Amino acid sequence: MEVENTALKEFDTAHPNYERWKRARDISIERGKFVKSIVSNFIVCKNLKVLDIGSGEGATAKVFADENIVVSMEKNPVRLKKQVENGSDFLVIGDGKYLPLQEKIFDLIILQDSIEHLNFEEGFFEKLNQLLKEKGIIYLSTPNKYSIFNILADPHWGLPIVSLLSRKNIKNFILRHLRKKDYLRDDIAELFSLSELKPILEKHFQMTLNTKFAVKEIINGNKGLIWSNFHLALVGLIEKIHIKNLLVKIANDKNGIINKFFTPTFYLILKKKHP
Repeated sequence: MEVENTALKEFDTAHPNYERWKRARDISIERGKFVKSIVSNFIVCKNLKVLDIGSGEGATAKVFADENIVVSMEKNPVRLKKQVENGSDFLVIGDGKYLPLQEKIFDLIILQDSIEHLNFEEGFFEKLNQLLKEKGIIYLSTPNKYSIFNILADPHWGLPIVSLLSRKNIKNFILRHLRKKDYLRDDIAELFSLSELKPILEKHFQMTLNTKFAVKEIINGNKGLIWSNFHLALVGLIEKIHIKNLLVKIANDKNGIINKFFTPTFYLILKKKHP
């Protein structure tokens, strides 16, 4: 299966992205703890029913599983097998585009760096809305298409300009010539801008950015947020030129220039809209 081959590439030391992927795996539990820290600002993370869509090897699901019931959904059988080996319960193989689940069952749905990999249909977020309990929330993180930092070095490929391209153009112009082994992948990331996300999400949800919280976490040394060489170098530069306090001061959760063109990753909480 192609999805299985894709998973095995993550462990191929000859692959150009190997170090990036390995670093992401190494900090996956810390990333899960960061997700929980944001969610904890909105709901008590205890006795929840949680759906983690695109759960990878299950680190975030594991973080939440201590005091909650977690359904972990992952389309890649190799990654899902690793979750079985790690003792995860309630595993579902699937990509999240089709969710034949009971309505109003989940307190929390997690979409951690996954929607950019999904070629989801128009009714996707409507279905998520139906799955949430009335006071349920969604945690959604995804890279920013128009962040100057992602334009300089795409978070998935480490190449300039790629963040601006559609999935089709990435395949035809980048992978076909530079990463031929990845050409047949069906999970190539196509990034969203804030202006593209807002009308999609606000049709069903109230949307809250958590940029200021994330910046404070990075400044305070959280190791679960950054794994690309470029972003690690940026953090090193920030420390060297002593502008931590300035960044915390200018970071905000508004729909303005900072979040449209600088914030590398959106960390969003979505609440159901009520009439």
